[in-house]
Formats: sequence, C-alpha cells, structure tokens
Amino acid sequence: MDFDLTPEQLDVQKLCREFAEAEIAPHAEAWDAKAEFPLDVVRKMASLGLLGLPFPEKYGGSGADTISYALAVMEIGRADAAVGITMAAHVSLGSQPFMQFGTEAQKQKYLVPLARGEQLWAFGLTEPQAGSDAGATKSTAQLRDGQWVIDGTKCFITNAGTPMTGGVTITAVTGSSPDCKVEISNIIVPQDTPGYSRAKPYKKMGWRASDTRELHFENARVPEENLLGPRGKGFQQFLQILDAGRISVGALSVGLAQACYDASAKYAKERVQFGKPISKFQAVQFQLVDMAVEIDLARTAVLKAAWLKDQGRDFATAAAMAKLHSGEVSRRCANAAVQIHGGYGFMDEYPVSRYWRDCKINEIGEGTNEVQRMVIARQLGF
Repeated sequence: MDFDLTPEQLDVQKLCREFAEAEIAPHAEAWDAKAEFPLDVVRKMASLGLLGLPFPEKYGGSGADTISYALAVMEIGRADAAVGITMAAHVSLGSQPFMQFGTEAQKQKYLVPLARGEQLWAFGLTEPQAGSDAGATKSTAQLRDGQWVIDGTKCFITNAGTPMTGGVTITAVTGSSPDCKVEISNIIVPQDTPGYSRAKPYKKMGWRASDTRELHFENARVPEENLLGPRGKGFQQFLQILDAGRISVGALSVGLAQACYDASAKYAKERVQFGKPISKFQAVQFQLVDMAVEIDLARTAVLKAAWLKDQGRDFATAAAMAKLHSGEVSRRCANAAVQIHGGYGFMDEYPVSRYWRDCKINEIGEGTNEVQRMVIARQLGF
C-alpha cells in the first residue's frame, strides 16, 4: 500500500492551499456576515482550472484525478466551507452528469463551458416533499410537440441563482413504466428558459456565502433533446451522481475539521490561564489529540474512496462511509473547537463560531447520516 501523493497531486494541493490562504480565508468572515456570494474569487478559481479539475482536457477540464479533486476541495473548504461547496456542487452535481450521461453534442454545448469555469451549473433533485425519499419526485415533464413542458418546485438547490449560473439539470416524472412505476428522467433547463424562475436566496445558518434557493417551473419548455441520458433512467443516474458527490462532501468535511483543529491549536498555545498556556493542560491536549486522530482517519477514508473511483472499482460503500464518518468528525471537531475557545468560541470574533454553524449541514446534504447508514447496511447485506 502506497499512501504517498504523486507530484501532480501535491502540486494541486499546494496550489489550492496557497490560493485559499491568500484569496479566501482573509475574506470568509465578511462574506459570511453579509451572506455575499464571492463572485470574483469563484472566477479566479475558474481561471486556475479548479472548476473543471477532474474533467478531460478535450472538454475544457484540467485532466486531474479524483484524489487531486478531493485534495482541492479539502484545501478550499479549510478556508471557507461556503466556497468549498460552491466548487464541489458545481463539479460533482452540476457538471459531472454531463460527463457521465451526456451525448457528445451535450458535452460540447454544456460541459465545455462548465469545465472551463465560464459558467456554474446546478442539479435540482430535492423537493419540498422529496428529500431523503428522492424517488417521491412530484415535478413533471411532459413531452408535447417536441418539447418537454415542466411544472414543479425544487428546494435547497446550490448555485442556481449566481451571476455565473448557466442553468440546472432537474429530475422530473416523465411518465410511468408498463408495471405502473413512476418514470423519472433528467432534464436540462437553461437559465433563460421561459417559465423557469428562482426565489430569493435562503437565509441560512451556515454556508452563508454560497447560493442556495428554491426553483419554480410553470409551463417551462425546453427542446426534446434536453433529455440527459435515457428516458426513465433518471433515478439510477442521480444515485450514481450522489455516490461520486459524497467524496467531495467528505473532503469538504475534512477541510472544515482541519480548520477547527488549526484554530484550536493556535488558540490553545496563546490563551493563558492559571499562569500557563491552556495547551499545557491535559484536558485540552486530549481534545486536540482526538481531533487530530479523527481528522487523519477521515482524510484517509475520503482519499481511499477517491482512489477506488480512479481505479474504476466499486466505490459506493467507501464513499458513503467516508461521507458519514467525516461529517460526524467535522461536527465533533467544531464542537471541541468552540469548547477550547470557551466564551470566545461563542462570539463571531473568532472563526470557530462560523465553523460550528457550517459543519451541521455536512450531516444532512448529499444524503443524511441516516441515509448513509441505510446505503452502507444494504451494501453489507442487511
């Protein structure tokens, strides 16, 4: 077993770390306070090739592997989880479906500008009554005179309303199968489609600098060729998309947990009580040690899942395990970070209060912890 990163992977990690420390971390607090989408920084990330990192160069991407992509999300998320999810949602949920299921014409039309970072793209799965039960989709797309006519609502959708957004790919009921089961398909909806509208951004507890909003479709019409993949295969497609997306959310959790440790270790060396730094007290040392151990194990789990994907092997269980474990690690590390900071941890004067708010969604998005355990249980044969 070789745990060494390749020179190319180390280069990506170094690039993202330096960029995050210089361009993201100094502004994260202000973006969070204003709930401001960091458009200029996202465009800079695009210029570095980060928005198309794992896609082939022939489609405008950087040609990197999944391990490099995971490392990049860790470093960006370490500086600001909101910017990290903007990148991860665009790559894993917005762009990856075109790579996996798109025709060559669709790849040229949609994937190329997305991989180049000229646009952001969203993926619309969740609905008010279809969260963990994603198969309960109520949005419909009826084929009439060569057009899909779409009606319905999507909620909690990331990247759908930014100045860079090019559109959204949604799941919709397109009919029923011969055995009367609901037929779900994926439909491409460009941003300027008549009948497609976006609500104002949500007021969120965390990830405040990312764009998240509700989407509405009322007699929205797109051409028949905007079907992504075979008709009726949308459910199977989004399950595959979510498998890969869990690697990036796991990486995001690792980055956030690392930020919690970094801030706590620094504070513990500076904060003096009873005549010495609190890092000299065993109670604090043990918390820091537990954080370091859990972060290392979570990072290894995420990179293992990424490696399996790169090898073309079954990675679904490993991705679910990595996402589940790292999300819980980020929550425990954020809680410990606030505890180590004491009263200051409860104040926005220190970044750990933001980390604490950001971490919880890691246990909900891309499949809740309960869903991850269901997925893993099935894989284990239960």
